[in-house]
Amino acid sequence: MSGDFLAGMAASSRERCLAAEREVPRATLLARALATPPAPRLRLSGGFDLIAEVKLRSPAAGQLKGGEEDVAARVASYAVAGAAAVSVLTEPTRFDGSLQHLELAVRALGARAPAMRKDFLVDPYQLIEARAAGAGGALVILRMLTRAEIEALLAMAAELGLFVLLEAFGEEDIALAHELAQAHAARARAADAPLLVGVNSRDLVTLQVVPGRLEPLAARLPADVPRVAESGVASAADAARMAAAGYDLALVGSALMQAADPPQLVRDMLRAGRAARRGMPPAEQR
Repeated sequence: MSGDFLAGMAASSRERCLAAEREVPRATLLARALATPPAPRLRLSGGFDLIAEVKLRSPAAGQLKGGEEDVAARVASYAVAGAAAVSVLTEPTRFDGSLQHLELAVRALGARAPAMRKDFLVDPYQLIEARAAGAGGALVILRMLTRAEIEALLAMAAELGLFVLLEAFGEEDIALAHELAQAHAARARAADAPLLVGVNSRDLVTLQVVPGRLEPLAARLPADVPRVAESGVASAADAARMAAAGYDLALVGSALMQAADPPQLVRDMLRAGRAARRGMPPAEQR
């Protein structure tokens, strides 16, 4: 089933990519992307940070927000509350996302923080789309792609100056992340477009969050790359636990979409995570 879900999402993504490239040839889009003003750089506090997400639907939770959602206002509120970046779902069939949402987010953020394209990316063309829309980063799912496909995406990201969040689901993915982080460290530094490595705590069969999955895997992630806790971080207490486990950031989507006061939840999570990080022994801080 895990293969079915990711394989299905990858197949749909390839179809979207082919259709988009028929409309706008790769060379034309690349010229547009290279002419797009640079995105704000991802700047981390050195304590604990958040990537706040705009996600209108989740396959696990169902509808989170409808078509009336003011994406720009939500994104701006995340940035004002202190989010280091804003993740925007652009997958249309299961998440109700679009590239238009990404463009809205970029305009709403201005110079305050970068937007990150979150999708089931399979081809460098889709990174060019992200940069042409103004994004500063993108998510790449390790489990879904071959090593050669990931390498091609990382090379294009460096060319475009995009930071990349490599998403792992388990030990095998993390081993690959170590190799990729080492191989691409110099290029990422030269482009001022860092690599991040995250662990997604969802079970790919049930799509439900697996309690306790994130903490033991934190120490297995590359030590010199920012570590991101993904899925299942829903409260200030969760943020504190992730920081104490060794994560530098959390990517938070559904909890913010469902919160009565999303900016306050961002502030509460940052405060709790940074307090937990300050309470760690110096040897455990990075």
